[in-house]
Amino acid sequence: MPQRAGTALSDMEGENMGSYLNPGSKGFRESLNSAIYVDKTAMIEKTNAVVDTRQKFLCVSRPRRFGKSMAADMLAAYYGREADSAKLFDQLAVSRAKTYRKFLNRYDVIKIDMQEFFSVTQSVDEMLSMLGRYLILELKEHFRGVPFYDENNLIQMMKDIFVRTEHSFVILIDEWDCLFREYKHDQKAQKKYLDFLRVWLKDKDYIALAYLTGILPVKKYGTHSALNMFTEYSMTDAGDLAEYFGFTEQEVRLLCKDYHMSFEETRAWYDGYRLAAHTQDGDACYSIYSPKSVVEAMLRHKFGTYWNQTETYEALRIYIQFDMDGLKNAVVSMLAGQAVPIQTGTFENDMSTFATKDDILTLLVHLGYLTYDSASETVTIPNKEVSKEYVNAIRTMDWHEVAQAVEDSKKLLESLWAMDTEAVAKGIDRAHNEIAILQYNDENALSCTIQLAFYFVREFYTVIRELPGGKGFADICLIPRKLHMDKPAVIVELKWDQSASGAISQIRERNDTDALRDYHGNLLLAGINYDKKTKKHTCVIEKMWK
Repeated sequence: MPQRAGTALSDMEGENMGSYLNPGSKGFRESLNSAIYVDKTAMIEKTNAVVDTRQKFLCVSRPRRFGKSMAADMLAAYYGREADSAKLFDQLAVSRAKTYRKFLNRYDVIKIDMQEFFSVTQSVDEMLSMLGRYLILELKEHFRGVPFYDENNLIQMMKDIFVRTEHSFVILIDEWDCLFREYKHDQKAQKKYLDFLRVWLKDKDYIALAYLTGILPVKKYGTHSALNMFTEYSMTDAGDLAEYFGFTEQEVRLLCKDYHMSFEETRAWYDGYRLAAHTQDGDACYSIYSPKSVVEAMLRHKFGTYWNQTETYEALRIYIQFDMDGLKNAVVSMLAGQAVPIQTGTFENDMSTFATKDDILTLLVHLGYLTYDSASETVTIPNKEVSKEYVNAIRTMDWHEVAQAVEDSKKLLESLWAMDTEAVAKGIDRAHNEIAILQYNDENALSCTIQLAFYFVREFYTVIRELPGGKGFADICLIPRKLHMDKPAVIVELKWDQSASGAISQIRERNDTDALRDYHGNLLLAGINYDKKTKKHTCVIEKMWK
């Protein structure tokens, strides 16, 4: 449940904090003290379930600014032996778990932000050497009474500690994949890093729990599977951790109520990540929101592109301009609101090995630029905020015709409102003629053209395809959001090689206006037909009050 941390929690007494060994609870306390805190501590019950089991290796990957570091701070505060953090957790969701007291502050925690080490070193050897030295120094300081076989060997020291004290470790590695994101093509460095993690973590009695978090899953890097002991939870398969990958719809509704913000508008801007959860209690699908964006919108009382500001559009442009057969078609179709089929199985979980366009699209899912529907095995652009990032990227590329169609969409919408049927027909003709990939021979392809030509409608409308009507389906419904109720609702019926007036008649005959049973106000009925002989569109628009 969303909470405001209005009780500025003071420093915990008795914490003997290290930089990496038992770092304490300061990071988590900062989250609790923030203006907006959403309680995700129920996730700890999931990690408790695998502590000291064969399933104790977890890799949780999600996009930047989706709460990865906060989760690592939370686990450090909960498991850390040197902290007395009951006063932090006693009023939170995890306190209701049966295992809450059993594991609270019972382990020595090693918490590492791998990006920190990567940023100040020049090679993987230097990075791993620095990491080893720093950890050894803190272990020697903390476990002074333990005789070590080799004070220069991190793994042997941790073995000695476990044998002498029976203290096992919880290892938390944030930004575990930073090396793979920066050394994209250096397979030698990647293998050396993976081998280090394998030797340090795999089959070691001193490990109670190993929790890796980053953007990329860990399963495959070519033929090298050094970390195959990890269970992965990712944007393509979040498992029973799905509700902890971002803010859920219920949590966002409560925040919108608390901050007097429109939930409908928040949903249009930041919703769209669909994560399926397969659990012993059955299957569920969570609608996940970008935490960074929602928090910024609530605190600023203004909707905007906040998640995108943490990285430039260049990151997206690099991948969508790859010369892969069908990639441009797929991106344009998704920009028009369509879902694109995808096979995620060939993705090798890196940022350089792309055999097909599906590999690139799968990477974009992990980066947060697409969302994956596991039931239909399709990808879509999740929301208005991310869609704007695609437009920004396309404007700097040689996709001039696509950029122009998006620019023209504002005028086309104005022509629709003005019921200027000739201007609407010509505008759709122009979009169809300029974008070669939108040549079509059925109503589905026509729908793609229409939605791209009317791209700008998303500023004001919720766009629904094939909304159930009285005796059939309205091909496209534009329902104004509550902040834009001065705009008319629109029902669009599409025809291929028939007649625009016949489309209007069909709307009335089928009583498609029932699709808008909860709407009251101005309503436009638009019939659009494509003539395959003349290769022209025609349009008829009628106005009514509902």
